Amino acid sequence: MKAKVSIIMGSTSDLPVMEKAAQILNDFKIPFEINALSAHRTPEEVEVFAKNAMNNGIKVIIAGAGMAAHLPGVIAAMTPLPVIGVPIKASLDGMDALLAIAQMPPGIPVATVAINGAMNAGILAAQIIASGDEALQAEVIKFKESLKQKIVKANEDLATVKYEYRV
Repeated sequence: MKAKVSIIMGSTSDLPVMEKAAQILNDFKIPFEINALSAHRTPEEVEVFAKNAMNNGIKVIIAGAGMAAHLPGVIAAMTPLPVIGVPIKASLDGMDALLAIAQMPPGIPVATVAINGAMNAGILAAQIIASGDEALQAEVIKFKESLKQKIVKANEDLATVKYEYRV
């Protein structure tokens, strides 16, 4: 089995957030790798990873970072692969990370999810890979339908809640 998605985080302290992406990929049976690399502490290793990711079979990179949050952009600058940035709430309620990831210069796009939104990053990675895989596409469609069904069931449950003035 060879990884199709690489989950990279700036520090293992980001794992409680980033493991949500790992769980989604695992649920969709998409092989992935997960590593800690720092744009500031291990820039050479980040460069080696980014420049070799495509040749190593990676199709999508999910990169999470907090504070200055340069990791997703640095990776995106060195690879032709799609990069999904996950801003981690580490300081300033995560707004510093969100802006650092979302405000990329022309030509260096980073798809950006919500602060601590690693689950959506995993789903987006699955959707990207599913664009060329009919079986996975069917699983993504099934997953999306299950989200709809949760809301339908929630409304059915709400209908049974009684209040004196509820109409």
